[in-house]
Amino acid sequence: MFTFLWMAVLFNVCLIASNLFAVKIFLLWGWCVLPGAVIIFPVSYILNDCLCEVYGYKKARLVIWMGFAMNFFFILASQVVMWLPGAPFWDGQQAFETIFSAAPKAAIASLLAFLAGSNVNAIIMSKMKIASQGRNFGVRAILSSVAGELIDSMIFIPIVFWSNGPKTVLTMMACQVTFKVLYEIAVLPITGWVVKTVKRKEKIDTFDTNISYNPFLIRDI
Repeated sequence: MFTFLWMAVLFNVCLIASNLFAVKIFLLWGWCVLPGAVIIFPVSYILNDCLCEVYGYKKARLVIWMGFAMNFFFILASQVVMWLPGAPFWDGQQAFETIFSAAPKAAIASLLAFLAGSNVNAIIMSKMKIASQGRNFGVRAILSSVAGELIDSMIFIPIVFWSNGPKTVLTMMACQVTFKVLYEIAVLPITGWVVKTVKRKEKIDTFDTNISYNPFLIRDI
């Protein structure tokens, strides 16, 4: 379970960092508008695939909820720090507030989007594994991620970026889903190698038979 622990920790880091990085919007190829979170957020879906493939849906569900618990702890702490009066000689309060004042809205959007998207991703991954008898990991990883990331983007981006206008929101949604999928395809050889290595070293390859896919059964691990 040592590898499981490291995957869970990295998952938490990616989720928290994504909420901060989402504040920055950048332009790719002169037309593709993306939040900075796309640099690291897809890693959480890759980890989701790995966790579900090796340890099963119930363990992946546990890590998802752990990520949100840690995320809200971080958000709460950041708001307390933001409210503290700055020292007279410190001139970074405005910049600090620019980043962290957006965090609560991003956290709420992330909660709704990631709970929906990540669970859809994990459920599809789990059911396709049973249907394919464990074959075609790459196909399952890509298809499950397309579904999960599409749902995630359809929830997260309108909530956080609606003030930028419908056109920008639609462009960001299309760009983000495309970018994330291409991201996952590019690193798929590494993801596949990680999954095979973990299965071999830990001697575990979970098939989710006779389980509940209710995302709220957190204690059922």
